[in-house]
Amino acid sequence: MYTPEFAADPHGAYAEMRRRHGSLVPVLLHPDVPATLVIGYHTALRILHDQERFPADPRRWEKGVADTCPVKPMMEWRPNALRSSGVEHARYRKANVHSLGGVDLHGLRAVVQDVAIGLIDDLSRAGEADLITQYAYPLAFQVLNTLLGCPPEIGQRVATGMAKIFEGVDAEAGNAMLAEALAELVLLKKQHPANDVTTRLLQHESELDVPEMVHQLATLYGAGIEPQQNLIANALLLILTDERFSGDVLDGNLTVRDALDEVLYQDPPMANYAISYPPYPVQIDGVWLPADQPVVISMSACNNDPAIASDQRAGNRAHLAWSAGPHACPAQSAAYLIAQAAVDQILDALPEMELAVPADELVWRPGPFARGLAALPVIVPGSPR
Repeated sequence: MYTPEFAADPHGAYAEMRRRHGSLVPVLLHPDVPATLVIGYHTALRILHDQERFPADPRRWEKGVADTCPVKPMMEWRPNALRSSGVEHARYRKANVHSLGGVDLHGLRAVVQDVAIGLIDDLSRAGEADLITQYAYPLAFQVLNTLLGCPPEIGQRVATGMAKIFEGVDAEAGNAMLAEALAELVLLKKQHPANDVTTRLLQHESELDVPEMVHQLATLYGAGIEPQQNLIANALLLILTDERFSGDVLDGNLTVRDALDEVLYQDPPMANYAISYPPYPVQIDGVWLPADQPVVISMSACNNDPAIASDQRAGNRAHLAWSAGPHACPAQSAAYLIAQAAVDQILDALPEMELAVPADELVWRPGPFARGLAALPVIVPGSPR
């Protein structure tokens, strides 16, 4: 699952997995990291709602994994909601839900629009652009920094560290960079509280200490930059290449929200994640899963499980792109809003934008977890070049 070949055609790989193995597939996340990939929708739901047999705490697993393993930073234990179970999970999740619940969605839309307008002005003057590096990434980055009250200089180090972790390239150094930058942000907000997510986390009754704060923020950055960037870019790719959307969205028959839902079904930005670690051998669907080995939910494969196949996806949000159960993403409303506003803005401003290369020449970045393009080059007819 870490190879360029898998990245180029994951759905072909999922189909072959389903033919050979059914809903539970033995895979390698890295040459030395075996796991079970869940590709059956109903099986995934049972696992996601079963915290006793499928807890999210990886500490027993990671004892045998080298710190230099490139996928470890995406999977290792952290004192946060994503990697905890039971009482600790409830404590961390309550703090996160509270801090995110204080986001003014109307104000957030205005922030997205302001950031988008500046970025669109820059790329339209050039006449050509990479919509990832010049639009989706900087937009997600700037909007999240605003939500968290993070100064740009700290945010840039956070983003660089997070990118290393997602890419699995120098991930150990990226992990250290991320932790150092976020600790600075926490100390800054202790001294200068404001109306932002970080301050609300600090002031929550859970009384999170600095290390706990760092790890809550790492989770928010992990969810708020790379997956958000991929959701925006994958939606733009769909609208630019699929005639079901390219004409209808711009003509008003289908909405950008419908295009986002199609992406969240077909190519969700986190394609394989929602990892759990059975503490003892577990049988499910007639298969014994070993203790202390990762069980990874393939949101992408589950969404496209023939058992739930449907031609009607507009308005249908039964996909697993946000996970499900106790660990479901608490920031869905904000993530939808950011992506929709970002896509709306660029389509309104540059309706004649088109791909600069054939779609089959676009390259998907390798890696077992995320589904993202290496670049999304476009040209803007009528703009100076």
